[in-house]
Amino acid sequence: MTLFKQWNKLINGQTRETIDAFWEKYAGTEQKIYQDILANPTVKPAGKVADLIAKYEADPVIFMGFLDGIQTSLNNPFDLEEITEESEIELDIDLKKLLYNMFKADADYLYNLKEWEDILTKEEYTEIYDDYRRSRTYVRTEAKIGRNDPCPCGSGKKYKNCCGKNA
Repeated sequence: MTLFKQWNKLINGQTRETIDAFWEKYAGTEQKIYQDILANPTVKPAGKVADLIAKYEADPVIFMGFLDGIQTSLNNPFDLEEITEESEIELDIDLKKLLYNMFKADADYLYNLKEWEDILTKEEYTEIYDDYRRSRTYVRTEAKIGRNDPCPCGSGKKYKNCCGKNA
């Protein structure tokens, strides 16, 4: 079974009894990896997956979870199904996209790492956060249906007496 399939099995197999311990282990590993990456922002983590697992003292399946999570922040994402412990990888990370994705994941234990202070100015950090907040703002593209407007389903009834009755 591939590492990616093992990761999916692990994450989908959590129960109420195991989820807290799982997330504690995962978050601790992830935080340790990101602290190292952010402490050396000009160095692209690269090499054999097994060597990176050893470097970060990570469980191979948990490390695959990290790789799964960082994919949307990479300039050159790769096919996770193909990754084995013998695979050679290079993490070409877009740090601004990474921070944005950390906000999106609500990963305060990651976006609050002190290492960010040496990478981005307060203004850059705030700008990325503001971009994230704006992305969550819903903007209505169609006019709102009024209670007394004709129902859009075509019944001829008022919206409040038709499709809007239970809304």
